[in-house]
Amino acid sequence: MSSATEIRAVAEAPGYQARRTLPLRVEAMRQLRRRRTLLMGGVLAALPFILIIAFAIGGTPGGGDGGGGGGGGSRINLMDVATESAANFAATSLFVSAGFLLVVPVALFCGDTVASEASWSSLRYLLAAPVPRSRLLWSKLVVALGFSLAAMVLLPLVALGAGAAAYGWGPLRLPTGGALATSDTVPRLALVVAFIFLSQLVTAGLAFWLSTKTDAPLGAVGGAVGLTIVGNVLDAVTALGSWRDFLPAHWQFAWADALQPDLEWGGMTKGAAVSVTYALILFALAFRGFSRKDIVS
Repeated sequence: MSSATEIRAVAEAPGYQARRTLPLRVEAMRQLRRRRTLLMGGVLAALPFILIIAFAIGGTPGGGDGGGGGGGGSRINLMDVATESAANFAATSLFVSAGFLLVVPVALFCGDTVASEASWSSLRYLLAAPVPRSRLLWSKLVVALGFSLAAMVLLPLVALGAGAAAYGWGPLRLPTGGALATSDTVPRLALVVAFIFLSQLVTAGLAFWLSTKTDAPLGAVGGAVGLTIVGNVLDAVTALGSWRDFLPAHWQFAWADALQPDLEWGGMTKGAAVSVTYALILFALAFRGFSRKDIVS
């Protein structure tokens, strides 16, 4: 279906108001009822319990290399103190999942959203309703980002509850020595989640752009995950030197600076700026390409 056909349909519809088409609550309920949403929520909710069982079987965690990533100030290994308190356990759950597991729901929610409509041959019917193309993309993007954020909030919330039951409530103890006050732990963990969400906007942008280019949802999701992995591989190439500063993956663990006695903003600010810049470009490409695309599915 061409844009001209959609414009004529809109002109012939008395009382038509674009802002009332495809409400966010309708799109949110459609996505919430899908099996992949429930499955992803179940996996994230189960991870803390899997870690508790692993620690119970394997004993007190410890050893290994530092856990900080590129851009973070001091590199810390949260696994060494994972069972000290609920806050430590929640931070460890984020640490073990931020590099890959939390990439998957972002790629899934943002990459599946438009491509799945095309694969079901329902995209052209949505546009013929008529739902303006920009409205359709905005609704789907906002809902996809909302579900992505919900996935990142779900994990530490479940980890805090499970950790409190298993290890008790207390200050967040740092492997480098010292601890954050109990009153500071939840705000710091919220800051960590906010940064992880911002750092994953690049994956969201890639997935959403690919979703507007293909009729295969798995292609969009897999492509976004694959390119994110490529970024991680490139960041490991130290020969690139300062060029790695332009890779979002270089800053993915900069949130470790939020778990220091003195909060440091440098790495997180740079990482957020790089990620948001790439994401805005990719979202703009998605809207521009979709506005000119001939919809036949």
